[in-house]
Amino acid sequence: MKHALKIAAIALALGIAGTGMAAAEQVKVGIAAEPYPPFAAPDASGNWIGWEVDFMNAVCAEAKLDCVLTPVAWDGIIPALNSKKIDAIMASMSITAERQKTIDFSDKYYNTPTGVIGAKDQTFDASPEALAGKIIGVQVSTIHQEYVNAHFGDAAEVKEYQTQDEANQDLAAGRIDATQADAIALQAFLESDQGKACCELKGYVKDDPAILGAGVGVGMRKGETELKDKINAAIKAIRANGTYDAITKKYFDFDVYGG
Repeated sequence: MKHALKIAAIALALGIAGTGMAAAEQVKVGIAAEPYPPFAAPDASGNWIGWEVDFMNAVCAEAKLDCVLTPVAWDGIIPALNSKKIDAIMASMSITAERQKTIDFSDKYYNTPTGVIGAKDQTFDASPEALAGKIIGVQVSTIHQEYVNAHFGDAAEVKEYQTQDEANQDLAAGRIDATQADAIALQAFLESDQGKACCELKGYVKDDPAILGAGVGVGMRKGETELKDKINAAIKAIRANGTYDAITKKYFDFDVYGG
């Protein structure tokens, strides 16, 4: 009898432990499969690092979510979300009205300007007039592709790339005249040996909220209110308790949250 009771007690304990382990909801968090420093990029060992990876870990810890980082090709990341291959997107995705037709977003978690870079030996700025006749490289399925087509496309030639890194490489090689992207991501390239040798910031584009959006948010499937509420509460909490600022100071000497 004592032996049977002991087995029952162990089984009960294991059951309780199992319940505790299951309490953390698993969430597959999609990031773009290509490097996007300083937000996310694989290190020499293949581990993903960067500001957005640290942010993801902090949000998931605060929300008590078991998050699994899942790289996905950028141009397929929204289809992957809606087909339930991933459960959330934390990949520097801007909150736009067009995207909100198919997915939901959390509150914003950063908002930085959009820049244009070009070769040092060319003189121009980020205005449509100055970019007329230039070849401008952009990453496909981004707000920057949409912006360039809308504001520069009539007078400039637009060349599309699967990744921003490919556009940067063609700029360094002289195959395009300029590329547009998030200013912080472009600055990371400009600070590399290759970027220092070839290129410089030409300026920031004129804001167009309808295209550029209202900052970056976590993308989620429509109707998943519980997950959205958890993530919004976690973003608010890490902003309030200093975790967000501590992460930011590791990578930047300025505020990335924006107004």
